[in-house]
Amino acid sequence: MSERLGVSPVRFSSDLEEIQPDEPKKAREIADTMLSIAEKTYAHSGHATRAVHAKSHGMLEARLEVISGHPDELAQGIFARPGTYDAIIRLSTTPGDLLHDSVSTPRGMAFKVLDVEGDRLSGSEGSQSQDFVLVNARTFNSPSAKAFLRSLKLLAATTDRLERTKEFLSTVFRGTEAALEAVGAESLTLKTLGGHPVTHILGERFFSQLPVRYGDYIAKLEVAPASENIKALVGVTLDTDDSEVIRHEVVRFFENETAIWDVNVQLCTDLNAMPIESIDPWNEVQSPFVTVARLIAEPQTAWNEARVTAVDDGMHFSPWNGIVAHQPLGAIMRLRKLAYERSAAFRSQRNPVPVTDPLVCPWK
Repeated sequence: MSERLGVSPVRFSSDLEEIQPDEPKKAREIADTMLSIAEKTYAHSGHATRAVHAKSHGMLEARLEVISGHPDELAQGIFARPGTYDAIIRLSTTPGDLLHDSVSTPRGMAFKVLDVEGDRLSGSEGSQSQDFVLVNARTFNSPSAKAFLRSLKLLAATTDRLERTKEFLSTVFRGTEAALEAVGAESLTLKTLGGHPVTHILGERFFSQLPVRYGDYIAKLEVAPASENIKALVGVTLDTDDSEVIRHEVVRFFENETAIWDVNVQLCTDLNAMPIESIDPWNEVQSPFVTVARLIAEPQTAWNEARVTAVDDGMHFSPWNGIVAHQPLGAIMRLRKLAYERSAAFRSQRNPVPVTDPLVCPWK
């Protein structure tokens, strides 16, 4: 056991993953279904958007500050040495169609760390960045590849349809979810379908949900509010009479304020209790999240057409865009790789701005 860390992390080995022979077929089915969502919205709008997380609420210039003094187990990958990286943050919600904010679904944070050194993951050799893709729930919304595909097919069937019905159902689902949370329960299905509380996106905790390699070890990541001004937004509800209230609140905040998030790491300490191939959250008593860096975004214009073009159209965020030291792990991560690649290619081929990986923040 590391005396400084207080836990004994499991060392990464390539033979820890349990790759099934039918994964290539399932990956194609998932990619085809996700692409059908993008094709449907493109046919209606003439503009290619992401198959999921299509609606952005803020695009932020930021910096990642790696903290000094880590024990060796935490000083891994891009967090191995103290220093500062430029970064780009994209805040979003999950559907593939651009819905009124009254259809309240889970929130996402993706951030791209620029000018990163290290051996590259397959498929990202032309990049120099490291992406982290997070959602404001500790648990992935589907327990298996089969369930994940089933939920995607449901989303595909209702994409760009029934917006008024979705708004009504979101109100119903939010009421049901609130009743569940009042007795200490929750429903990921209800939240995914529109039952997420109408909360301020800057007050959320965001999670990788699924494990990644952490240099010599294995970890899950969290980004959590650190500065008092965004801690004050935890649980704050918004008025969804405004169809773009999430974006408007993000823009309003960054007119004058700086947001600071902690970037936290939870190391795998027991493969039986914290299996790589499971979606279940890892026990935070057995292995707590530990802060390894801070993500800082200073006052700026958080959303405008130039940033939409640069980020929504011109960038992709994928956990498979990065260095070998942060390789995504587990079946769900592996099965999504092809979908990320095909989604980016779809947008790049159809929009005036091709999808590329930036060397610097494009508006800096």
